[in-house]
Amino acid sequence: MNERTHLDRPAETLPAETLHERRIQERTIEELSIYERIIPRVLRNMLVASVLLLGPAFWFYRWAGSIGFAFGAAVSYVNFRSLTRGVEGLADRIVNRNSREKGGWIILRFVVRYGLVGAAAYAIFKSSSLAFRGFLWGLCVPVAALMAEAAWQGYTAFRRAS
Repeated sequence: MNERTHLDRPAETLPAETLHERRIQERTIEELSIYERIIPRVLRNMLVASVLLLGPAFWFYRWAGSIGFAFGAAVSYVNFRSLTRGVEGLADRIVNRNSREKGGWIILRFVVRYGLVGAAAYAIFKSSSLAFRGFLWGLCVPVAALMAEAAWQGYTAFRRAS
């Protein structure tokens, strides 16, 4: 009897070791579905944090800083989306040898992304120091979004435990 037909049998007729393996498989599939929802939630958190932090950026740095902040938040959002696409493409390239993604394009996207962030930072730095400070605040928006996600994960973990 091969392993596939062995696992397709009803749970009552499976040996204890195989039943344990099936439960582990079901649990990892459930955990993967939970983790798939994290990236869209972090992206949404980034948008919310950007809107909420625009006021303090204006308070500290006025118009120049708030425009720099908005630009930095937009760059960090695009950067994060590009990073997730790049990591997914790289993982797909590693796992699936018949992937449509070319390895060179994946690496080029990584390099170009950081080059664009550096060029934008340099241009803003040369134009206004207040706008550059706001831009740096904007680049930190993913940190706020990931902290919110960590708080959410902690909350759900404690809620499940009780």
